[in-house]
Amino acid sequence: MDAATRRRRAALFLFMLAAGTGTASWVARTPEVRDDLEVSTGAMGLVLFGLSTGSMAGVTASGPLVRRCGGRTTISAGAALIVAGLLSVAAGTGLSSAGGVACGLALFGGGMGPAEVAFTLEGAAVEGVTGRPVLPVLHGCFSLGTVVGALLGMAMTAAGFPVGWHLTAVAALIAAVAVRAVLAIPHGTGKEAAPGDSPPGGLRGHLRVWRDRRLVLIGVIVPAMAFAEGAANDWLPLLMVDGYHVSATAGSLTFLAFASSMALGRFAGGPLLKLFGRVRVVRVSAATAALGLVMVIASPSAPAAGAATVLWGLGASLGFPVTLSAAGDHPHDAAARIGAVATAGYVAFLVGPPALGFLADHIGLRLAMTAVLALLLVASALAGALGSDRRADAEHEPVRT
Repeated sequence: MDAATRRRRAALFLFMLAAGTGTASWVARTPEVRDDLEVSTGAMGLVLFGLSTGSMAGVTASGPLVRRCGGRTTISAGAALIVAGLLSVAAGTGLSSAGGVACGLALFGGGMGPAEVAFTLEGAAVEGVTGRPVLPVLHGCFSLGTVVGALLGMAMTAAGFPVGWHLTAVAALIAAVAVRAVLAIPHGTGKEAAPGDSPPGGLRGHLRVWRDRRLVLIGVIVPAMAFAEGAANDWLPLLMVDGYHVSATAGSLTFLAFASSMALGRFAGGPLLKLFGRVRVVRVSAATAALGLVMVIASPSAPAAGAATVLWGLGASLGFPVTLSAAGDHPHDAAARIGAVATAGYVAFLVGPPALGFLADHIGLRLAMTAVLALLLVASALAGALGSDRRADAEHEPVRT
């Protein structure tokens, strides 16, 4: 591996680490944010709707943006929105403004969506150069960042440090890391050299790639696995606080256990994928996450539920990166296919948080998680669609009616 490729790979890993830290810093403080805003769990679901809508808009625009401007420019724009979003959440929390927090989360999601798609493309490009698995480790760095963020959030919660100042400091860290990372990423990854010969962008491009039957099935698996991860990111601390009556610090500690297991699963993912292939790994992963979720829902005690989140995290760890990697198995339409499938994943983020919040108002967060459980079982059943690793097999196959 040449020096430039090493710098590029390190830059990708570093930024994903910082992005994970930012995400978990927000998640770990959600019980306090809800209390500062003085809203119900259902209303908190509407606040989280801002994150979902921003993510949906960002990832929908990511494919055309990467094809027109390249991955480096897309990452730069995404990083700027992430920083602006965290600063807005900090300000909204300080002002007890639910609308301000929701808008900040929309900006944060609007940055994370295209940045994640662009980073996936950059990671796939590095895989092509080095011949080594990069995407599981790349997303593992994000999960490691969530461990750091959860630890930081737990410490800040225990110390009574203001949420606003905490998130402001994290935003400054992400801005500094983003500048360093962007300088190490080459121009042009994913950019169309001859737009007239390339697949159409925008909505037309997203619809075109869905003519591939295999991609349709992957597009069902992705939201299920993304929802399993996102449900914990959005609700796990509150689930422990409301469902098991633990302290906010203990809720953050539970999220730390989940984030740590996610990181462990992703860093171990490369060897597992080589040994067993995508189908077995995702099938067993979905079943493991389902088992952990059953235990979280039905456990008689908080310690047992907290321990079960380790299974939940291990099972959910590889679903999103592996399915995105499978979606990108195409010599020409990788950006469009990853963007389309990622959009399907963010549909789960769009519908999930408010739906779980409203459902929790009636039956509690623990029982509301049965919706996530059902989707995991569907993902396990459809994992066979991830079977082919050959890029040539990803040619569009029209769906016959």
